[in-house]
Amino acid sequence: MHRQVSRHADPGDRIQVTTPHSSRAGTLTFEGDYATISFERRIRHPIQVVWAALTESEHLARWYMTRARLDARQGGSIDYWSGPAQYHVTGKILTWQPPRVFEHEWNVEPRKELPKGEKSIVRWELTPDGDGTILRITHKRLTRPTAIGFISGIHAFLDRLEDELDGVPLVDWRTRVDEVRANYPGWEAR
Repeated sequence: MHRQVSRHADPGDRIQVTTPHSSRAGTLTFEGDYATISFERRIRHPIQVVWAALTESEHLARWYMTRARLDARQGGSIDYWSGPAQYHVTGKILTWQPPRVFEHEWNVEPRKELPKGEKSIVRWELTPDGDGTILRITHKRLTRPTAIGFISGIHAFLDRLEDELDGVPLVDWRTRVDEVRANYPGWEAR
């Protein structure tokens, strides 16, 4: 397996991260003090099923480990208690185009592990692909240290999403993060 790794990425550098299943890899792009995380996955389920998993509280509770309240409309809001760290995430829904695009602010107030908080944007895009769906997630305007820390976590969440939709036991998030972390550069320098 070939991996491209840069321990000292310059602004504007794009790092393609490769895992045993390269189509599952994430991309981390640095732009000045900020970074963007991007993933693209082909999900073996129809677009409506994937949309429900991304936008309905009962699904988010299982695979995303999130207590979610959504005012599901353009201009509406999200209020999440998200992931193992239970980040309190709030934000405005910037784009709401069921079942194709869900974009929202991802705002976290300062806390110990995020001393300056985060004010970023998450965009979920779905495209039908035969009997399945192409899922694209982009999380942009994250601070560099947060992006480096989050990329393996997003990878693990997407694996859990696929497990949820496939009706199989969900991979343990922490275990999966530990398995994929070595594929994502910069973690040890964080």
